[in-house]
Amino acid sequence: MSILAQIPVIADSLTGLTDSAATVATVDTVTSAAAAAAATEAAPSLSIWQLCVEGGWIMIPLALLAVISIYIFIERAIVTYKASKLDDTFMKRIKDYIHDGEIESALNLCRSDNSPYGRLISKGISRIGRPMNDVLVAIENTGNLEVAALSKGLPWLATTAAGAPMLGFLGTVIGMVQAFFAIANSGNAASIGDFAGGIYTALVTTVAGLVVGIIALFAYNYLVARINKVMNLMEARTMDFMDLLNEPAE
Repeated sequence: MSILAQIPVIADSLTGLTDSAATVATVDTVTSAAAAAAATEAAPSLSIWQLCVEGGWIMIPLALLAVISIYIFIERAIVTYKASKLDDTFMKRIKDYIHDGEIESALNLCRSDNSPYGRLISKGISRIGRPMNDVLVAIENTGNLEVAALSKGLPWLATTAAGAPMLGFLGTVIGMVQAFFAIANSGNAASIGDFAGGIYTALVTTVAGLVVGIIALFAYNYLVARINKVMNLMEARTMDFMDLLNEPAE
């Protein structure tokens, strides 16, 4: 057979090889895409609930601390907001009643106001006629009681802010001890996956403790600022009342 006669055969062979290579490439592409899709589907995902479960029993007291702290913050925020509201005409009406000698009307106005300022001024009015120092001491004592009432729950927030991270760290240490104990008992069968899984599980409690502690810390500082504002307003009302008592009668 001549060389010219073999050319079509060679061409057909090259075409077959090209088609085979294209088929193999297509199969490889499909296989790679399927493998990538399977890997994507098989990739583990973390949820908040799963992390809480993995954290173990230490998550229960942390959850209780968080719930109680949030409740105290909301309740105290409402109380301090109401306490910081002022009636601009309150002191003017008190002044008019005292100058007119209507002490009972002034006391009734203080009772109806039902605020720290009203109770403060009411205590001062009830001491009218006594030495000024006695009036001031009575008002200061009442102010201390009002501040103590407004500060109710703040020690819990302060304790939670400091204790929650430590409690979370305790859970992490316990989890690390358990992870190392399991790895030590598994011998040569231990894998890096087992070690990493134990570590991430143990660190969950630290994250939870920090979150709870940060929430309690910000809540505590916010409430302290609000209470300080109320204290400043009470001091201003006290000074206004003392100036009122020192005014000469018209």
